[in-house]
Amino acid sequence: MAETTRTTVHVVRHGEVHNPDQVLYGRLPDFHLSDRGRRQAQSAAEWLAGHDVAYVVASPLERAQETAAPIAATHGLDVDVDGDLIESWNQFEGEKVAPGDGALRDPRNWPKLRNPRRPSWGEPYTEVAARMTAALHRARTRAAGHEAVCVSHQLPVETLRRAMTGRALAHLPLPHSRLCNLASVTSFTFDGDQLIRWGYSEPWGL
Repeated sequence: MAETTRTTVHVVRHGEVHNPDQVLYGRLPDFHLSDRGRRQAQSAAEWLAGHDVAYVVASPLERAQETAAPIAATHGLDVDVDGDLIESWNQFEGEKVAPGDGALRDPRNWPKLRNPRRPSWGEPYTEVAARMTAALHRARTRAAGHEAVCVSHQLPVETLRRAMTGRALAHLPLPHSRLCNLASVTSFTFDGDQLIRWGYSEPWGL
């Protein structure tokens, strides 16, 4: 029987962003981690410190790069960039939303919400799943026989988890419907290129 290589890829959501104006920032530049977000990134780095991490890669957006930095430093690595790990695009980007309110409540936005299963207001879930899966397997290949860390964003990470575990991609676009809290770690372990298990942890909440 041919030998296989066991590899784990940890997919980390970035930490809290400094966003006092409550902007739906999406892919906009210059949104950085808050002080709390930096502490969350450090907690993820500490949780991963005892792991055999050989490769760290992140979305090009600042908040993801800043979350990846302490993880990479812990292992003496540089942070690579993969554009497929970027935040999903959506038509609400740049809008200001009051806490507890949301774009869903504004009647002017309702035409954009006609098909939540796609979703009609932004990047299709199928496209998010495809690019995130591609990024996951590139990281697996780079770290073959060891562990890799990919730092991305809430919706892409949630969509990847759903794709990898055979769940429906469409879901409520609300934080409570997603298993992907700030600085959380979703881990996929492969034997060769076959997923054999996955897990979820919240170092910041431990």
